Amino acid sequence: TRGRRPARCYRYCKNKPYPKSRYCRGVPDPKIRIYDLGRKRAGVDEFPFAAHLVSDEKEQLSSEALEAARVACNKYMTKTCGKDAFHLRVRAHPFHVLRINKMLSCAGADRLQTGMRGAFGKPLGTVARVRIGQTLLSVRTRDSNKPHALEALRRAKYKFPGRQKLFVSS
Repeated sequence: TRGRRPARCYRYCKNKPYPKSRYCRGVPDPKIRIYDLGRKRAGVDEFPFAAHLVSDEKEQLSSEALEAARVACNKYMTKTCGKDAFHLRVRAHPFHVLRINKMLSCAGADRLQTGMRGAFGKPLGTVARVRIGQTLLSVRTRDSNKPHALEALRRAKYKFPGRQKLFVSS
């Protein structure tokens, strides 16, 4: 069994959106399952400071990348501020299904292979299609934790391809 293809194979929005549906079956579950972390119930007056990680490119982000960014951001915020001192939300959802046209690479594969005949692939995984200016992650926290929130989002940036910007909402 081979591993996943690297994300660079699926970075650009090439095909039409292909969501999971009754026609598109057998889709593996997205890696990211939890979109809200920290203290979700806290009001605006408790967490007045908000920072956002915003995409600067039109691209596709895999559910694995979203999960890795969520874990990195959550780990840093929990370590520096405590687990109830912030609310982190992942705001990109992986609805687009990727396909792979499996090729065999073993001996004797030439008799089994069909090349590009019937090349519509099988589901491989899911990605989120993001636009320029779309918010990927948001962190709400107290004003005193501002540098920690920005550092957590900066660390999450390394989990994504392309360019992202940090915005502080006023």
